[in-house]
Order: sequence, then C-alpha cells, then structure tokens
Amino acid sequence: MARVAVVGSYGVGLTVELDRVPEAGETVVGRSFRTDHGGKGSNQAVGAARLGAEVDFLTAIGDDAFGRAALELWQDEKVRSEAVLADAPTMTAPIFVEPSGENRIVIVPGALEQLSPVHVDAFADRISVAGICVVQLEIPLETALYALAVARSQGVRTILDPAPAPREPIVTEVDYLTPNETEAGAVRGAGGTVVLTLGEQGARLGDRLVPAFPASVVDTTGAGDAFTAAFAVGLAEGLSDLDAVRWGCAAGAYMVEHPGVVPGLPTRAQLEEKLESVTA
Repeated sequence: MARVAVVGSYGVGLTVELDRVPEAGETVVGRSFRTDHGGKGSNQAVGAARLGAEVDFLTAIGDDAFGRAALELWQDEKVRSEAVLADAPTMTAPIFVEPSGENRIVIVPGALEQLSPVHVDAFADRISVAGICVVQLEIPLETALYALAVARSQGVRTILDPAPAPREPIVTEVDYLTPNETEAGAVRGAGGTVVLTLGEQGARLGDRLVPAFPASVVDTTGAGDAFTAAFAVGLAEGLSDLDAVRWGCAAGAYMVEHPGVVPGLPTRAQLEEKLESVTA
C-alpha cells in the first residue's frame, strides 16, 4: 500500500453561492450558504486516503466545534492525524462561488499560525516511512520549508503545493512543485520538477501538455487539492511522472463536477472510471 505523509492545513470553508461578487461598498443577496471541511492539507490527506493510500497528517486546530468536527472527519476517512491543539480558533475560509463555478477565497489562519518546526520534529518518524511527503503554504512558511527539508534528509520524495503563493519567491529544494499559473512565479527560485496546473486545459509537465479530462463544471473549489492528492498517490505507487499527472488531471476533473470539496474527492473506483473515459 502506498504511504503518504501530509503536513499542512485544516480549516472550514464557509461557502456562499451568489450571482456575482459585490463591488466595493455594495451588498448583494446570496443564493445559498454551507459549511464544509477544508484546508488544503486536510483535503489532500483525505483525497489520498480515498484513493487507497495509508495517510499520516500533521496540522493544527482550535479547541472548538470546528476542531472536534475535524477529528471526526479524519477518523471516518481513515486518516491518521497528528493534530496540534492550538490556543486559537480553527482556520476558516470564506468562499464566494459564482454561477460559472469560479471562486474567490479568503483565508483566516487562526490555529495554523502556531504550527511550528518543533511539531514537525515530533512527526518526523511518520514522514520517514512515507513514500512521499506533501506540503502546502497555508501553514507558516518556515514550518512548510522545514517539513520539506526533514523529508528530503530522510530520503523521502517531496511535493510542494505553493498555495497560497508567498510574497517572495521560494528558495528551497523539492522534488515536485504543483503551482497554478498565478503561483508559478513564486517557485522560480525552487529546485524541482514543476507540474503546472492549467485548469480546463489540463497540466504541463516540462514541455508535455497533459490534456484535461471532460467535465461539466459545477464548482472549481478544491480541484487543485484533488489533483495533488492523486498525483502524490500515483507517485507513491510507482507511476511515472507523466502517468501520475494524468491521475491528477482525472481527479481534478471529477472534483469540479461536484459541489463542496470533501464530497467531490474521488474514490479509487471513481478515479479509475474517469481515467477510462478518455483514451490517452
């Protein structure tokens, strides 16, 4: 069984569906509201577990209802969590979704700001036995880069999802980076294989374009997380870089056809069905 370690974020998505986002000083009426489990780290951990990987996850949560709901989620999804209980609220993320499926997201980090390299050291034994370690940037940059360094020092391959993009370019060594077009500039100082995700166009691995899979877009929230989870599991299972990217594209296409993030993360059977829907 593939084994994946994830160091990253958990938060709650507060999603408003609306006809259009308001202009400055304007009030508009939304069409619906819901709360969803989120955070790029948790999404990717759950996504990898749904695809059959054995997953260990390090994050930070608050001592609140959202934090307790997170623990129940990970238990249900068979994710082994190392959740640091912080003296701050669990991260929240208001999400505004327009009829086209395009979204705008605001992150309020809360507990995640307290996740530190000390916690990574305590998690190092789980990283050491993983086939790949996945990190994102909704946690402090110092902690994210430290987790990558710990994994590489133990011979574990690494994936950095550079979202949200930092203000200054990242300078670090990593095996794979999965930016979208707006994040690409943030990784120009990092060393590693870049997999550029291109939304409805697919993804680019070097000079090779991997086309997107057909999808009827409902909500693009979490598509990048579905991509990274499937890409990580594919690599951990020994797929070539190109085939692992195809897994990512298929998972992203499945995700955008479903509202909400956790409900839209594919199982292994759903991923395989999407893969079989297009002949490479």
